[in-house]
Amino acid sequence: MAYLFRKRAVLSCQVQSEYGRSIRRLFASEASPTSIDSPPHKVNIFGKTRQNIVDLAKTLNVPAYRGRQIHEWIYTKGVTTFQDMANLPRSLQQDLDQRYSIDYGRVLDSQLSVDGTRKMLIRFSNDPKASVEAVFIPEDHRGTLCVSSQIGCSLSCRFCHTGTQALYRNLTASEIVGQYMIAAWMAKDFPKTLNQRPNVSNIVFMGQGEPLYNFRNVSAAVKTLTDKDGIGMAPWRITISTSGVAPLIPKIASELNVGLAVSLHSANNDVRSEIMPINKTYPLSQLMSSCREFVKCASPQSQRITFEYVMLDGINDTDADANRLVDLIRDLPAHVNLIPFNPWPGSSYRSSDSARVLDFCNLVRNRGIHASVRTPRGDDILAACGQLKSSHDSKKSATTS
Repeated sequence: MAYLFRKRAVLSCQVQSEYGRSIRRLFASEASPTSIDSPPHKVNIFGKTRQNIVDLAKTLNVPAYRGRQIHEWIYTKGVTTFQDMANLPRSLQQDLDQRYSIDYGRVLDSQLSVDGTRKMLIRFSNDPKASVEAVFIPEDHRGTLCVSSQIGCSLSCRFCHTGTQALYRNLTASEIVGQYMIAAWMAKDFPKTLNQRPNVSNIVFMGQGEPLYNFRNVSAAVKTLTDKDGIGMAPWRITISTSGVAPLIPKIASELNVGLAVSLHSANNDVRSEIMPINKTYPLSQLMSSCREFVKCASPQSQRITFEYVMLDGINDTDADANRLVDLIRDLPAHVNLIPFNPWPGSSYRSSDSARVLDFCNLVRNRGIHASVRTPRGDDILAACGQLKSSHDSKKSATTS
């Protein structure tokens, strides 16, 4: 019995040591905050599929099963150095280390809200503009990670802070998955232990950018996240939010089998076109038709659509607006998520007051539609809905407050 206690203590110390080393690697050095990407002579192996890594193993003249082992170490165990891949021969570890790296990106800044929400500014290369924000929201029974799909955004929604940041580029699939891996390490989901319940249990594509304008990379990222031989997240724990790129909405169900959220914000075409210019391209009739196609293709677990509706004082918050909303979505399995507007520097809108939000919610409910009011999380650190923007100029060093 004493031997077992000593063995457990040694394993606990090893886990804590591995956690400490990995966390230090995830944060950019204050002494050299821009030198954060892989050495130029090394190829970043992170983001490659299982088959990619099996093929890579063959080029190194090692059996295919070694490639499967490497894939397991990267995605199931979260290892970030080849030296920690204990079942690989030392010679293979050294060969891999000379040619490849495992790089998620680096945390330039980490802010902790009074409510426990954590916002991370993550950079993916030496390019100071290649930065996005991701937000982890812990709750009693789940932990939700809000990931970005683009650097900046091209949609210019009037009420959204991200819309004031011009689109710089799409994120790659590995950069999207890297946001999850960083959050999982920071939430102590890695290194994994037996029968461990994940702290990062859900992912929502509700950060910076329009996911469906980067569908190829978002699709590849979702497939990596849900790969049963890797990270293994259940598809129904992932939700993709769109501002209304109607032609691609059915593919969220037919190709990815994940959940759908629609940033609706008005059931009036004129008002929606004013606050969301994308409505001029894909008006409400086309958007609702695509939502009906989504429902036909979706699995029972993912059929219900969340309609996000930011409450803007005097813009979209009357009883007539609520009735129009119900009339628009009543033939769909729907949940309305009412979001009190979260202010940001330079915004011209105000949130509807709490009594108006509650009355609006009750009217929608009384007409038979599920509805709830979202509690703002992380608004003190500009991490709430609509507040994200890459602040790479003012955030040069990493903190872990």
